[in-house]
Amino acid sequence: MVGLLLPAALSQHVRRGLALLASLLLGTASPLLLLATARAADRLDVRLDGLSLPIDLHQLEAWSLDPTGSRNELGIWLELLDSSSREDLLSLLRSPLLPDRGFALQLLQSWAGRQVLEAVGELFAGGKPGSGVLLLTTLRERLQRPEPIRFVDLLQAVPTPQLTLDLDGLLQLAALWRRQLEEQTLALKQLRDLPLRLLRQESETGARLAAIQPDPRPRAIALTVAHRPVPLELELWPAVAPRQRSWVLLMPGLGGSSAQLGWLARGLAARGWPVLMIEHPGSNEAAVRQMLDGQRPPPGAETLPDRLADVEAVLAAERQGQIPGLGDSVVLMGHSLGGLSALLASGLRPAPGLTRRCERALDVIPLINISRLLQCQLQEVPLPEQASARPGTLAAVVSFNGFGSLLWPGRGLERLKAPLLITGGGLDLVTPPVSEQLALFLQHPDPRSRLVMVEGGSHFSVVRVKEQEQALWRLGDGLVGVEPVRVQELLLSLTSDFLSSVDAAIPMAPQRRSRDGVTAYVLDGASARRWRRRIGP
Repeated sequence: MVGLLLPAALSQHVRRGLALLASLLLGTASPLLLLATARAADRLDVRLDGLSLPIDLHQLEAWSLDPTGSRNELGIWLELLDSSSREDLLSLLRSPLLPDRGFALQLLQSWAGRQVLEAVGELFAGGKPGSGVLLLTTLRERLQRPEPIRFVDLLQAVPTPQLTLDLDGLLQLAALWRRQLEEQTLALKQLRDLPLRLLRQESETGARLAAIQPDPRPRAIALTVAHRPVPLELELWPAVAPRQRSWVLLMPGLGGSSAQLGWLARGLAARGWPVLMIEHPGSNEAAVRQMLDGQRPPPGAETLPDRLADVEAVLAAERQGQIPGLGDSVVLMGHSLGGLSALLASGLRPAPGLTRRCERALDVIPLINISRLLQCQLQEVPLPEQASARPGTLAAVVSFNGFGSLLWPGRGLERLKAPLLITGGGLDLVTPPVSEQLALFLQHPDPRSRLVMVEGGSHFSVVRVKEQEQALWRLGDGLVGVEPVRVQELLLSLTSDFLSSVDAAIPMAPQRRSRDGVTAYVLDGASARRWRRRIGP
């Protein structure tokens, strides 16, 4: 859910796989390419529009080994593909299905990975109950063997005489994805039409930038905590010129690190807010690297109890003087899972009925709202009952690319007795702005709260990486969005203004703000409800 880091080779596999998936779902590849990606023990029956088309897997395998010399019936049909699709299909059939065995095995052990793979397995097994588990079990068994796994090998190994591909279901899933993307595009068009006052902000450059941001320096702190075997690593950014009443506790997202959010800590400290960043072991960048090396399952919602314990320990240490006093009240702030941690640390817990809501939400694979997997995993996660931030000491909650629509439906955020700033991006396909940020914001009645939508921003816009490093999802503007640094500068300005409005007890004015070619929309409750009505049901 955050910007992670990947070796270049694996990043290439990710890009290639997503490009192929996009071509299938967006209709730019031949239907035969879809048919060929699923096979059975000896025969695959493809269901399409009430018809059943049998495909001989032995013929398909023979064509993949020698496409020019194979003159069987299927080979003749496959020769009708255009050259680009034919090469893609050959590459798919000849390449190992899961080249990194350690990573694949760990993925199968994760809650979210099992949900997605079981759902995909049911599509490849005709939607029969339990068929997804059968395919998953076969995959796990084949991963224990040393030889490479190909698609044909996997499906031939499933202990059933015949498999059925529900192509109708796959096409419905593709149509759903396209419809969600179209709805998100239309929603952003309605957002642009809201009557908001335009504010153009100049970049802070030269002498003006030096005067506002005189380069604060962080200080490392190792805090001994009872729930971890090693000290908790903190990064303290003292305020350059302390003038605010509150301080900020900043939490990275899943797989994130304090280095990725250093731009935000530095900017807030320069503007008068002390910032303390937590490096959460077990769900940080190091944990993701261990996952990629096949040493552990992908981290997920099961890490939240430890994250909340980290927050509780830090707040207690600040109150007791183990950490220098930072202010009268605290702002809980985080990106993605860090934003969810902030909401939970404020004392909120999922509203009753989560199991029922998740059954409906996960009826289809959440291709465009991956956060639903994390939200539904919370059914199996025992959260502590005690609130981390004591009443009266919580100044605000700030959630970048926040989510929680399944956790807090209706008026589920009424118990949050502090203003909320929640931000989103128009290109966010992980926590989409309408179904997550807008839906969540509308549940909070506090008139001081604000919703910020950044046009061209994505789920990864908040993450900053060094130039010499390779970002995990370096997939172009379509997923990363506009230049992240420009988005970050605008978000820093808006976040600072929001915190100033909280300290001054003067609500931030709804507005449209542009800076360096990036536009953000700041909505209060009334304008957010107006946007919701324009979008429609």
